[in-house]
Amino acid sequence: MKTIQPPATDRAAKIKNVIRVSSGNFLEMYDFIVFGYYAAPIGRTFFPVHNPYASLMLSLATFGAGFLMRPVGAVVLGAYIDRYGRRAGLLLTLALMSVGTFTIACLPGYSTLGLLAPLLILVSRLLQGFSAGVELGGVSVYLAEIATPGHKGFYVSWQSASQQVAVMVSALLGVMLSWLLPPATIDLWGWRVPFLVGCLIIPVLFVLRRSLAETEVFQARKHHPTIPQIIRTLATNWAIVLIGMMMVAMTTISFYLITAYTPTFGQSELHLTSVASLVVTLCVGFSNFIWLPVMGSASDRFGRKPLLIAFTVLALLTAYPAMLWLAAAPSFMRLLSVELWLSFIYGSYNGAMVVALTEIMPIDVRTTGFSLAYSLATALLGGFTPAICTYLIHITGNRAMPGLWMSFAAVLGLVAALTIPRSENPLEDAGLTRQEA
Repeated sequence: MKTIQPPATDRAAKIKNVIRVSSGNFLEMYDFIVFGYYAAPIGRTFFPVHNPYASLMLSLATFGAGFLMRPVGAVVLGAYIDRYGRRAGLLLTLALMSVGTFTIACLPGYSTLGLLAPLLILVSRLLQGFSAGVELGGVSVYLAEIATPGHKGFYVSWQSASQQVAVMVSALLGVMLSWLLPPATIDLWGWRVPFLVGCLIIPVLFVLRRSLAETEVFQARKHHPTIPQIIRTLATNWAIVLIGMMMVAMTTISFYLITAYTPTFGQSELHLTSVASLVVTLCVGFSNFIWLPVMGSASDRFGRKPLLIAFTVLALLTAYPAMLWLAAAPSFMRLLSVELWLSFIYGSYNGAMVVALTEIMPIDVRTTGFSLAYSLATALLGGFTPAICTYLIHITGNRAMPGLWMSFAAVLGLVAALTIPRSENPLEDAGLTRQEA
């Protein structure tokens, strides 16, 4: 079977749209990752307590609190996108995210504002979480709707791939700051530099997203449901949302484990240097960036379900043993090896998962349903991964506990993968109909 190839000019236009729509996704992830990287100095700036563990936990809890607003944003902003269009919603989410980024970059610390400082940091995180609740869903649905026949998995994978660019840029900035500034200066004000860089990027991202065209799929729909209709449809399809949450659990826990938590884990638990931990994170971001589109394309060829099952099983078999091996003799090379292995598992699973999630959602509530499933999993599990891993290590003394946390996520992902249907035709399972073949 052969897929119909679109004209070269059409492909070029679609590539430009992929870049435009993914650009805002970059900011959303960049800001969250930077906060995770600098959780310790942020904690000392806004949550100064005598116990370093308590300060770090307050900072990580604030990092996780932003995820609690994601389900609210998923429903409110997702309904807005499903009713008024993909383009309008993506511009709105970028504006809200920008406000939160600017606040964190410029807000004075506890020594200047007192209790108002941690309160405003919390509010800015909640605002960012509200906008991020629909950002991933809006971008994924947009990419799915502009994809050429037979390449939906490849197109949608660039939603996650753009996040990896954010991981690499933020890690590279962290390495540069560690080389240029002494630790005391980074602790005092240097951690703000990446947030200020994010503020400088914002105008460019607005220019890119303003030129987005609405998807033909959305324009062709004659009925755009109202918010009450969207909520009723979601309630009717609650089982699909639950399955989606379980699918996302594997993605969101493994992603935050190998990216946002790595610098903190490397320094606080393995006692490696900040540069070593950030270099590992940089390599992980690059590895993710490679594997996501490769495996998204593989899911177009072989189907979503086989990949979802294979890589959740692989995570169950190897995540904890790999972390035990790392904890037994921590070193830069062991940390790099383990993180790259987990990156391979994450990228391969997520390359198939994101597009599968767009395909199981009812079309009238595709953005809202995707965003709600994704945000609930992130709010309840993934977003608190740094805090949960820190706590598990603290109460058990076992530095390999993050591997068990990822194994738990793999169980949820495996159950969900076994639950979703698989058609007899691999093309249909990959989101390609016979008419498109």
